[in-house]
Amino acid sequence: MSTSIRFKLSFMMFLEFFIWGAWFVTLGTYLSKNLQAQPLEIANVFSTQSLGAIIAPFIIGMIADRYFNAERILGVLHIIGAVLMYQMYNATEISSFYPYVLAYMVLYMPTLSLVNSVSFRQLTNPEKQFSNIRIWGTIGWIIAGLSISYLFKWDAAEASSAGALKNTFLMGAIASLVLGLFSFTLPKTPPVKIESDQKPSFSSIIGLDAIKLLKDRNFLIFFVSSILICIPLAFYYQNANPFLDQIGMENPTGKMTIGQISEVLFLLALPVFFSKFGFKKTILVGMLAWALRYILFAYGNAGDLSFMLILGIALHGICYDFFFVSGQIYTDSKAGIKYKSAAQGLITLATYGVGQLIGFWVAGFIGEKYAYLQQANVADFWKQTWIIPAGIAFVVFVIFLVAFKDEKVENKAVAE
Repeated sequence: MSTSIRFKLSFMMFLEFFIWGAWFVTLGTYLSKNLQAQPLEIANVFSTQSLGAIIAPFIIGMIADRYFNAERILGVLHIIGAVLMYQMYNATEISSFYPYVLAYMVLYMPTLSLVNSVSFRQLTNPEKQFSNIRIWGTIGWIIAGLSISYLFKWDAAEASSAGALKNTFLMGAIASLVLGLFSFTLPKTPPVKIESDQKPSFSSIIGLDAIKLLKDRNFLIFFVSSILICIPLAFYYQNANPFLDQIGMENPTGKMTIGQISEVLFLLALPVFFSKFGFKKTILVGMLAWALRYILFAYGNAGDLSFMLILGIALHGICYDFFFVSGQIYTDSKAGIKYKSAAQGLITLATYGVGQLIGFWVAGFIGEKYAYLQQANVADFWKQTWIIPAGIAFVVFVIFLVAFKDEKVENKAVAE
């Protein structure tokens, strides 16, 4: 792989996640503070991510993989996305904001697969080379968060109250336009020519070909647990930034990047932990970390107990890597070569689609239920809010601990 191609792929990945991190992290704060959205309205906005994740396989599998170059579709989607993001910037009410964010997420979520497709087609040894490209996505997300807090200071209390967070959409729109135009300079990635009898079916695209894996008791327990653990995950995405903002933590968006830094570090530690302790113990640690982080959020504060909040954010690496990355490894090992893609598609649909969709709605319902507390005592409101996902995560932990029978999972990526 030439230096030029390496740079292009790295810059593509950087912008792809810079765009997402530029507005999604502070979205909850913006909606409640500036558009005066109610908890269930906020839940509906966040649910667009899940709807996009559900629809994305159809756009990729039925259109992108068959008829057009991946880099061209990537460019078109991001240019249209830039226009939609600019409309989100101009929206002054939740009713006018929602249609644009829904359309945007339906178009953005497929680009997550497209950037991977463009990258993998250029790599001679994906297992070793892809991580060096993908890490630039995490760096992009981190830079976006640090810029919001420390460069532009849009999330400072006075600035955010005055509406400064709307600028995150403008920043995202500009970055989306840049990536859209830049995509046309990326290496050509035409559809792979396949015989008519080998074309993916509707069922294979959404992962239904792998449904037979659910006959395996262990995989069924893992599948159900994956859906359930995404309920507390949705609480984090929807509530973490508004929580930090409302209890008075300075530079909340910048501090939340500690979670992405932690993700990188624990990803490096995962192969060692996985090899030594096995899949079941690894994933149980991930589940327990979810419960622990929300307990820390429930009882921490922005004053003398602020270390609890920072620790809760830092646990993101264990929460995400030890469950989701371990889960991908386990899914690969159970599916085998024939059903590998279908199985991953099924898990993605279950987690980012169904699981988080339920989670966002549950988080919205809890927000509505305890809304009366928010007026009287913000600390009590958030304590009650975080106890719920902590309890859900612990219940999932117990179910998995009792029901899942330990088994040896081999994966070359972990062994290397």
